[in-house]
Amino acid sequence: MCGIAGTLRFRGTLDRELLVRQRDTMIHRGPDSSGIWFSDDDRVGLAHRRLAIVDLSPGGHQPMVDPSTGSVITFNGEIYNFRELRARLASSGHTFHTQSDTEVILAAYREWGVNCVRELGGMFAFALFDPQMERVLLARDRAGEKPLFYRCTGDHLSFASEAKALLLDPECPRRVRVQSLNEYLAYGYVTGTNTMFADISRLAPGQQAIVDLKSGRVTHQAYWTLPQTAPDVATASPEALTDELHERLRLAVRQQLMADVPIGVLLSGGVDSSLITAIAAEVSTTQIRTFTARFPGHAGHDEGPFARLVAQHLGTEHVELETAPADTDLLLRLVEQFDEPIADSSMIPTFLVSHEIRRHATVALGGDGGDELFGGYVRYPLHLRHERLRRRIPSIVRRTAFGAAAALIPKGMRGRGVLSSLAGDVNTSYASAGRIFRDDERPLLSKHLRSLAPSDLRIPERLREQAMLMHGSIVQRATAIDFSSYMVDDVLVKVDRASMLTSLEVRAPFLDRSVIELAFSGLPDHLRATEHDRKVILRRLGARLLPAALDLKRKQGFSIPVDEWMRGAWQPLMREISADERESIVLSSAVRGYLDLLDKGRPVGAQLFSLTVLRLWEKRYGVTDVI
Repeated sequence: MCGIAGTLRFRGTLDRELLVRQRDTMIHRGPDSSGIWFSDDDRVGLAHRRLAIVDLSPGGHQPMVDPSTGSVITFNGEIYNFRELRARLASSGHTFHTQSDTEVILAAYREWGVNCVRELGGMFAFALFDPQMERVLLARDRAGEKPLFYRCTGDHLSFASEAKALLLDPECPRRVRVQSLNEYLAYGYVTGTNTMFADISRLAPGQQAIVDLKSGRVTHQAYWTLPQTAPDVATASPEALTDELHERLRLAVRQQLMADVPIGVLLSGGVDSSLITAIAAEVSTTQIRTFTARFPGHAGHDEGPFARLVAQHLGTEHVELETAPADTDLLLRLVEQFDEPIADSSMIPTFLVSHEIRRHATVALGGDGGDELFGGYVRYPLHLRHERLRRRIPSIVRRTAFGAAAALIPKGMRGRGVLSSLAGDVNTSYASAGRIFRDDERPLLSKHLRSLAPSDLRIPERLREQAMLMHGSIVQRATAIDFSSYMVDDVLVKVDRASMLTSLEVRAPFLDRSVIELAFSGLPDHLRATEHDRKVILRRLGARLLPAALDLKRKQGFSIPVDEWMRGAWQPLMREISADERESIVLSSAVRGYLDLLDKGRPVGAQLFSLTVLRLWEKRYGVTDVI
């Protein structure tokens, strides 16, 4: 795992000193060494910060040059199938001088050109300069585990693993895209290729971009897309499918246990991480180390007993880590690290856990992706039950009765969202799932949204409604949207930024390509989510591998008592933000309003946290305008 950056000039020459500073602002992503490479004409510069995981020798140093072609690569991530690819390429006449996966990418490009990305299995983001074709290939992995930001102007394109590196360029504006602001207030993150910064974009998962240095043209291509459900899935045996999933996870975990540094498993005691632990214990030739974080003073968020049960059953070397309290200084540090605002308060425990694990290991396997692939969220059965109810009630009755009832329930009171959901169809309902602020609430939070038309305000919801029409059943639609938006732009962003701040590499075996494709194209709905169950096939596998006493239906997110902290240790910061009347993209009166609701006992911690992060982010990054 590493940090990468680069500049590609279409006209003129690049600023070498700036690229060095951009590289080193990401030292946390690669504390072990650094490298930089410039073309003879100073039009291409590639930079790298290294966290050494595989081939710790100088042979793995980057940027890496292919001596036979002159191609140069800077690469972040891990190619889990690099040994298989290396053998294939060697049989075709390619020679290798290191044990690194980076060299395999260069050889794969030499053999297959830009189509080499299709052969790579793993998590990655890289830039590969081909001096003969005068082009640069940018690529990002299928699930979006590794980030790649870029800024393209008329005379150059710059890229980096984190947006903060691009913001070091004094010519990079710090303007907010108004529709990104709208989307953040709706869902708590910005999805797709847009970012909160109007002048910075990101490469989408499963995409590559070819940059022609002669013309400055950038061509985007999808090399992989999420598969659709196969027509004959319903006839497959549940037992055979469970066997198939088990085997694919065995291969994925075996590949991801590859490392030349200490490695462990992040064990929460939930079904996802417990299964990864069980399979790691199956395939590993050495005893597995497991890590569980405990939060002293917050028993309701303590998963220690569940993790301990799994660890004892599997015979792992188990370590329980007590995390330090999260003060406001940590919140400020994370706001800076994330570059863009993200309203997911679990960024805090994710960082605390990563910080503690890094004392013992450099790599940790986790259970990310299990919910989105296998129907793990509580909302999936809920929406299935709601759809059955909708079919029984005429639409005009539902819209009138439930819509009016929802409007009468005050903010923060339970039941409001359910009634609103029943008033609409399933597409509209799912677009409303997980919203922080409704479209009629958002103009009250920022003056910049008051000039938008009602149809513009509903753009985040409308895009999700349209996406719901692109897939089959409700389960297929919902999981596909969560995989491509919530998982990519919330969950994986949180894991990448928080873990890399501690120089810990987190891997996700569930996001192996073969596992993703089985989940989306090889499983019938009833083995993913039903009206009364979730993660059906994972529980079937868990019944084989995990202790009988473990509650496989328990659902506890990686959360913190955010409402309690805002009323307690964070209250001075909340008061300071709400009293700040300086020009801002969020109104101070809105912050005060939600703080008052919190003081009255209303469950508005998510709303207040999102506004707090936005105000802190705006101040830290010096936002100058909203366009």
